[in-house]
Amino acid sequence: MALWKETTPGTASASSGPGTSSSPPAREPERTNVAPLSPDVSRRAAPRQEMKESFLSADLTIEGKIVGSGHVRIAGRFKGDVQVDGNLSLDTGARLEGHVKASVVSVGGELIGNIENAKKVELLETGVINGDVKAGSLTVAAGSRMRGQVEFGYDGETRAKAESKSFGNA
Repeated sequence: MALWKETTPGTASASSGPGTSSSPPAREPERTNVAPLSPDVSRRAAPRQEMKESFLSADLTIEGKIVGSGHVRIAGRFKGDVQVDGNLSLDTGARLEGHVKASVVSVGGELIGNIENAKKVELLETGVINGDVKAGSLTVAAGSRMRGQVEFGYDGETRAKAESKSFGNA
């Protein structure tokens, strides 16, 4: 409280000049600590905070479609397509029947459907994928299972060209 009482009666010239020895040291640290809370900085940080995670608990069974810009974690059962700008996580014991478009997809449960245009796919040791995977990178843990075709390491245009040339069964 002494810092606040000292800064209230002081003037703006006291903060810039070394006139008093107690006020400038108290004000300078206050300004550096308060600066990140300015409106300009909070506007820049807002998009990072908007990427909240939505959670479907283990006792839920939902049918429909998920579209959004945040992260999604599924621990229950969901039947429908998922298209998010954020990440998708399927917990152990979860089941998703539908196509997935997300930035990072982590599969610890069961996914029946295709994963398209993901930057990264992680197939955990308890994970099962029955469908095709198209991703920038793929991590597969020992003990996981998958049935389908996989393409990774291609960007969007190269991936589209590779699709038209490849015909094969897995």
